Amino acid sequence: MIDRAAVRSNAKYLRQVRPIDPDEISEYVEGTPHPAAVRRVLREEAYDLGLYERDDGTFVPTGEEPIPPADWRPETVPDRYANTLEDLLVERHGVNWHRGESGNRLREVIRRLKADYYRGNSVEYDAEVALGYAVYHFPDYYAAIGYVLDDLVEGSRLPRRLRVLDVGAGVGGPALGLHDYLPDDAVVEYHAVEPSAAADVLDTLLDATRRNFRPTIHRERAEDFAFDADGPYDLVVCANVLSELDDPIAVAGSALDALADDGTLLTLAPADLETSTGLRAVERELVADHGATVYAPTLRLWPGLEPADRGWSFDERPRIEAPHIQRRLDDAGGEPGTFRNETVKFSYTLLRTDGCRRVDVRADPSRHARMADMEAHVTDRIDLLAVKLSRNLSEGGNPLYKVGDGSEQLEQYAVLTRESGLNRALRDADYGAVLQFENALALWNDDEGAYNLVVDDEAVVDVVA
Repeated sequence: MIDRAAVRSNAKYLRQVRPIDPDEISEYVEGTPHPAAVRRVLREEAYDLGLYERDDGTFVPTGEEPIPPADWRPETVPDRYANTLEDLLVERHGVNWHRGESGNRLREVIRRLKADYYRGNSVEYDAEVALGYAVYHFPDYYAAIGYVLDDLVEGSRLPRRLRVLDVGAGVGGPALGLHDYLPDDAVVEYHAVEPSAAADVLDTLLDATRRNFRPTIHRERAEDFAFDADGPYDLVVCANVLSELDDPIAVAGSALDALADDGTLLTLAPADLETSTGLRAVERELVADHGATVYAPTLRLWPGLEPADRGWSFDERPRIEAPHIQRRLDDAGGEPGTFRNETVKFSYTLLRTDGCRRVDVRADPSRHARMADMEAHVTDRIDLLAVKLSRNLSEGGNPLYKVGDGSEQLEQYAVLTRESGLNRALRDADYGAVLQFENALALWNDDEGAYNLVVDDEAVVDVVA
């Protein structure tokens, strides 16, 4: 058996001097182990040693700089992933997997998945369901996670040496999105928790990852997983899983406890009402009872106050082109568009335990009205701070945006009735931006049971952060 301690000791010394060559280290270790055995140990210890393996097979120290902006705008899923998924389909059903009985079964699986998600039903993942899920959902989940990571990267909150826990990893959309988002010289120790047949698809797809992205799959239920065994983690991902757990708050609480001191819990969910508001309920529970701070997007702008509206907030990004496997299944089904999933629409929250927030902006009671007190301001023109929490929600009428300041008890929307150069920021600001409203008209919308902030040509809107 190779002396791992000796390999580590020599690596720690040589990393200060020159690139670490397994051939050289083998000469300094008792028994002169084969360089391939030394290389295996160095790869397994790369995260703890802070080492990056170069193309020439030597190891050098990982850069200390955080992950830089990625300019993440995927137009489609990389062919290497779509082709791998098709290989699995061909292996199971033959080259005409998208036609005949096998194609009909896959389309029925996807119909059931869509219906179960809509109704909030739990999903049992056998091999067929896992493949149907991969065909339909891999692309949008692959795209979504990168947009969420942007919030961390812009604040230099994602380290280049990264230990990740992916709870309910599924078939790997978020995992491969994370992998492709990160630069080539990132060193990642990736742990996936996935008990279902989806783990088989994930395992195959992970074969395409770089040598410095080291995956481990734990085939067990999230409720039974020992969160403290391999941590602490710099990033814990709970993507599209909370709605399927019996006790999502307990699991998310364990995930939060497993974070490194400067780590982040990233939770992601489909944008539909049931899963989106369920995610927000977990967020609020973790803030109230587990000491979590919302890093983004639903910032609390009033210290000590918490929102109590239903919390349906989601982002939408550019469509992702359906990969060829989706197109083939769709074209053979006789229902054009039914099995193409090109919309990238999602809800998310980023939680931390160090008190850090994406922007450290807080409302001033001498200048800003609180949404918690909106009833008292109806028919008044008011000034306030608010986070933009949607894209345009209107369907042909005046542009409409959900907003919040962290104190709202009912839904609040900003309505742009007359655009001007002084209020155009409401339309142009990104999701999650903090806006300052001046002279907005507060009204009650009885039909929707919500408050409206009317932004007309007398109102001013500026981006604060």
